[in-house]
Amino acid sequence: MTAAPHTLRTDHLTDPLGIDNQHPDLAWQLAAGTQQAHQVQAATAPGLLASGTCDLWDSGRVPGPAHVGVRYAGKPPGARQRVWWRVRVWGDEGPSPWSAAATWETGLPTGDDWSDARWITAPDLGAGDRLPLLARDFTLPDAPVRARLYATALGVYEAFVNGTRAGDALLEPGCTAYDQRLLYATYDITDALRAGPNTVGISLGNGIARVLDTDGRYIKLRADHGDPRALALLYAEFADGTSTTLVSDEHWSAAPGPVTVSAWFGGEEHDARLEQADWHRPGADRGGWRPAVAAPLPGAVALTARAHPPIEVVETLTPVALSEPRPGVHVFDLGVNIAGRPRLDVTGPAGTSVVIRPAELLAPDGTVNQRFTGTPCFDRYTLRGDPDGESWHPATVYHGFRYLQVEGLPAPPAPDAVRGEVMRVANTWAGGFRCSSDLLNGIHRLIDRAVQGNMYSVLTDCPHREKLGWLEQVHLVFPAVAGSYDVAAYYRKLVRDMADAQTDTGLVPDIAPEYTVFEDKFRDDANWGGAIVLAPWWLHRTYGDTATLRAHYPHMLRYLAHLDSRSRDGAGLILEHGLGDWIAFDDSTPKAVTATFALQRILAALGDIAEAIGRTGDAAAHRARAAAVARAFHDEFSDPRHPTYGSGSQACDALALAAGAVPEGERAAVLDHLVAGIRAAGDHVTVGEIALPSLLRVLSDGGRDDVVLDLLSRTDNPSYGYQLAHGATALTERWDGPTRGSSQNHYMLGAAAEWLTGSLAGLRQAADSVAYERIVVRPAPIGDLTWASAWSDTPRGRASVAWHRTPDAFRLTVTLPPGADSRVELPLPGGGRDVREVPPGSHEFTVPGEWGPDA
Repeated sequence: MTAAPHTLRTDHLTDPLGIDNQHPDLAWQLAAGTQQAHQVQAATAPGLLASGTCDLWDSGRVPGPAHVGVRYAGKPPGARQRVWWRVRVWGDEGPSPWSAAATWETGLPTGDDWSDARWITAPDLGAGDRLPLLARDFTLPDAPVRARLYATALGVYEAFVNGTRAGDALLEPGCTAYDQRLLYATYDITDALRAGPNTVGISLGNGIARVLDTDGRYIKLRADHGDPRALALLYAEFADGTSTTLVSDEHWSAAPGPVTVSAWFGGEEHDARLEQADWHRPGADRGGWRPAVAAPLPGAVALTARAHPPIEVVETLTPVALSEPRPGVHVFDLGVNIAGRPRLDVTGPAGTSVVIRPAELLAPDGTVNQRFTGTPCFDRYTLRGDPDGESWHPATVYHGFRYLQVEGLPAPPAPDAVRGEVMRVANTWAGGFRCSSDLLNGIHRLIDRAVQGNMYSVLTDCPHREKLGWLEQVHLVFPAVAGSYDVAAYYRKLVRDMADAQTDTGLVPDIAPEYTVFEDKFRDDANWGGAIVLAPWWLHRTYGDTATLRAHYPHMLRYLAHLDSRSRDGAGLILEHGLGDWIAFDDSTPKAVTATFALQRILAALGDIAEAIGRTGDAAAHRARAAAVARAFHDEFSDPRHPTYGSGSQACDALALAAGAVPEGERAAVLDHLVAGIRAAGDHVTVGEIALPSLLRVLSDGGRDDVVLDLLSRTDNPSYGYQLAHGATALTERWDGPTRGSSQNHYMLGAAAEWLTGSLAGLRQAADSVAYERIVVRPAPIGDLTWASAWSDTPRGRASVAWHRTPDAFRLTVTLPPGADSRVELPLPGGGRDVREVPPGSHEFTVPGEWGPDA
């Protein structure tokens, strides 16, 4: 009998709570073998499902191998409905048993589902006032069997039920275009409610929705979408079948809270003397509280469920060093650059004011240096005077930092009086890499720390001075992001942000959400705006997500029309505008090279996208245009005297090769010219972030992994190794970041992670595969490396590779998830490859011979 499928997922999530989608994508994994057919059943109760009485859907036997991105085609569940579903498959050994049941639960997908809930805030709230608290006391006749809190805010909020936080999510509701869309979250509060008196409370902060001048603190931009306010609906069901609903309205109470400053870029201030004890618990003293007031949002704003993991604390770091560069000024060194918040433990007299200044670098005198991260930025905590001690962290802001400078402590601190809480979107780990080189491991670690430090509700450029979603990184460095984390659901949100930011003319700006409008070249570059096409294509290739392609294909076509309007003479072949190869050491690369490269890649991806969604006519047209752009690239930029393009820079050669602009018979010569340029530069890259992924790919695809290894082995400037040698603990903004300054937590140069996993360890998806149906294992035992390993949790299961070489043998261990046969390309000691087609499962290979360095 075929084994039962497992790891059931709904819209790329495990048992999601509170999604809007009435027809989500379903997926499952096979235990072994291949799938010939499947059957899905869905019901509104587990007993119905177990009995086969499927009141929502029974797909019947559906032939075919599809088990990723299978659309639920049953009855729309509506609002607040929990759905139980299961699947069985037919394989080589007949039908399988039914899988264990999985669930999803809908939220409040339409405006009508929010009933009479109203946006509320504190009365007479001014820009400089204390941030408000909102609370509602209510009584329940019994403990509920199911209870949910649906909540959102303009700004940021924390929700509490009977004094307990409603879940682990932080900085909700996440960044969106606040005049178009707000995200709401669904919290399971069943266990928090009880028979009798109950209280629900919400504390508010400004977030990036309201950024005003505050006491001279640093701000990147100014924004004012209005006073912070909240919207909430509490729903409870009881064992007798009855239910009750509580909504945000003027029956709630409001009071000023202890947060006196909430500045997204400049920090938070909290005066514990202003705290109201147990304000979010039943029986709290509401003397002085006033009725909340209605605060409707101007215009039509969509409420959309947060259908991706929230921001959470994922790690807490204890300082590795403590110094006192000036009397009373203490600097805590966490040993690693992070994004998150400080946590302070302190005991002292009431009114004592403790200031915490986050920074990535130190000044020569040992104090913190905020020059490159925005200054001044600081948090302030004023003690209430609890003799048993006080613990505090900011709740409405986050920072990027390694060092925390603390001023005003009432006594010399313990080494762990201040700790660092690492925060990021809680996307699960989905891959890893290790090898015998400490340097290469360090490079991978740098990139991963920078990805973590910018993985917030948008993928930011840096976690301090900007916190903006620059879009080029979203697709250029996708393999580094997805190589370590499951970002299937998360990227759907990012793509929707791009669509929301698209203008009436079809422009997708360089940042999304577009909280500030930059000048032309910083707003309109095809390598940035092209993310509206290239990010969904990565989603499809990696996770089998066709729904996102369908949803946003019209946005893609509108963006292409915009690019055509900006092309030379409107011909749609050569683009000349934009930022060029950003952060390059060699600035000779013409902007027209990088822009036209982007156009070709966008058109090529559109051809594949159109085919994936069944628009074959469009696919042929896009591919014909992509080929025409490649020819135009060659005609415009090829050097008739030398096998090179444009200025002859590394970037020009790499982008020409990656765009398919080099005629087949000339590719070897252009690759040789590229390699010669790298050697002439002392085995250094001179490219910026746009050309870097292409540079590494064309070298590896051209059989020159040795050149990539030489690039990555450098420790002088410019190189990753230079950053490590000069103390970087996360990837920096510039190649020489640790000594130049600028951001010390930027993931835009993270393309090397793709090479480490896909080329050095040798674990990659086949070029013609979707969702890892076929894998290519092609390890590169080069240089003096003796072993390497990588793993990836693909949509079909875990894939892994580990190789080890000794002087007389090369050994390779491969694990392939269920699916089609994959290709293993074993290296041979004298050169060449032994190519084999192998089935799913675990395999070991040994290649005897002489395996010295560079064998």
